[in-house]
Amino acid sequence: MTGLSILLFFGTFALSLWATWRVKAAYAKYSQYPASSGMSGAETAARVMAASGIYDVEIVESNDLLGDHYDPLNKRLVLSSGNFHGSSTAALGIAAHESGHAIQHKIAYAPLNMRMAAVGLAGYANMAVAFLPIVGFMTGFIRPMLVIMCIAWGIIMLFNLITLPVEFDASNRAKRVLVDMGFIRGAGEIDAVNKVLDAAALTYVAAFLTSLGYLLYFLLPLLSGNRRD
Repeated sequence: MTGLSILLFFGTFALSLWATWRVKAAYAKYSQYPASSGMSGAETAARVMAASGIYDVEIVESNDLLGDHYDPLNKRLVLSSGNFHGSSTAALGIAAHESGHAIQHKIAYAPLNMRMAAVGLAGYANMAVAFLPIVGFMTGFIRPMLVIMCIAWGIIMLFNLITLPVEFDASNRAKRVLVDMGFIRGAGEIDAVNKVLDAAALTYVAAFLTSLGYLLYFLLPLLSGNRRD
């Protein structure tokens, strides 16, 4: 491995670890901070969606810690057990965030539609970056491998870039609606929700920076080779 590849690998690995740690630390802290409304995450999600005229999304419980997500294909909002039943500021923030995705789906929010359309392609790109370097080095077809790796990492980078406004918009919607509907009250509860959602956003920023770094890593040898030609 070259010095640059070692730096990229450990740098992006450290960035991902740091972002994940921030999320877990914020969640661990504010899952112990009860919201004064006493609403559970499931109740919050149902009321937030109802306020936007959404009644056809099923809210289900999952045993996966922080496995919360919105499934647009099956119209399901999945909350981990602690957030489904819990009434902490963290639980309400995450439930409202996922409800924000359901609202995006209802209003045909363009970045969400683009992300949904690109999921399959991004999946193939992830498989390519996992296995193609092995094939390239075994066969000696380095330049074709570099070209395909650039395309694959470019797809992943664009997918992660599209994800950023989707996640930021859902968090902004959550922060507003929780206050407007009275689910959280006071500066302390608002700050708690902000810190949980802002920490979660860092994971998506880290994913984008990682994919951008690997795209440049595989692109630069091609560009330098073209200059020599």
